[in-house]
Order: sequence, then structure tokens, then C-alpha cells
Amino acid sequence: MAELLLLADPTAIRIRPDGESMAFDFDTIAELRSWLHLAGLDAPDLLTGRHDGTDDDGWPFRSMYAYPTWHGWKIYARAFEHTDTAAPLDPHTADQLAALAVTP
Repeated sequence: MAELLLLADPTAIRIRPDGESMAFDFDTIAELRSWLHLAGLDAPDLLTGRHDGTDDDGWPFRSMYAYPTWHGWKIYARAFEHTDTAAPLDPHTADQLAALAVTP
């Protein structure tokens, strides 16, 4: 189990109520795919799913789910990432926010 966890950098790991499965959350799809590969869980018959959508706040996102089995454990792995390409703050706004942050 330690090896499986050390190969990953999940944002959350939970034992599910059934006591036979675990849920892993990842920040990005790339992290989830890398973990599946490094752990040897990315078999050709691995059940996965992808979804593109918009969250409740209107932000576009992409998610991926994978359902491998490891030593009898059913694993529910999920990655969720926003896909908006918003421009960074303009320098003037960034300077004003920085000044507010240091104002006593």
C-alpha cells in the first residue's frame, strides 16, 4: 500500500464505507494518468471516463475517472481541472492588490 501511495500525489484519499474500496482525488488529469502508469494500473481494459462541462459557477472543467483494482481493493480515482484560459491580472490591478495586502 505504501508504494502505491508514494507513487501518487493525490489531494485526497478515502476508505469508502464498504471497506473494500478507496477513493483517490487528483488535481490534474496528467497526475492521474501518471499515477496509473507508474503503479502499473493502466491496463488496456482499464475502465475510464472523461467529461467536459461547466461547474455551478460557469467555469469550464474537464474530469477523468478511472476504476482499477489493486490487490483486491477497488479504486475510484478522479481528477478534476478547470480549463479556462483567463488572462492574468493586469500589472496595475496586481500592484493595487499587493498594496492592500500589506496595508495595516
